[in-house]
Amino acid sequence: MVDRKCVGCGKIKDRQELIKITKTNDGLFVNPDNKKFGRSVYLCYNNACIESAFKKNKIARVLKTSIPEDLKGKLINEF
Repeated sequence: MVDRKCVGCGKIKDRQELIKITKTNDGLFVNPDNKKFGRSVYLCYNNACIESAFKKNKIARVLKTSIPEDLKGKLINEF
């Protein structure tokens, strides 16, 4: 399969082992099914990686957009 890098911890994992967040013209999508195309960022399924990515603003830098405040809570609660 295709390997991707987690922006939280920097580890390279298989795409199915990561949460995909995609920016399209329609907005941001938490996209585990990989059906939407656009600029994407990947995170591990653990709270430490999610916290790290938001603390250092890595997701906003990679996606080149502002991130809604409720996205962090949504990710932590769902995954």
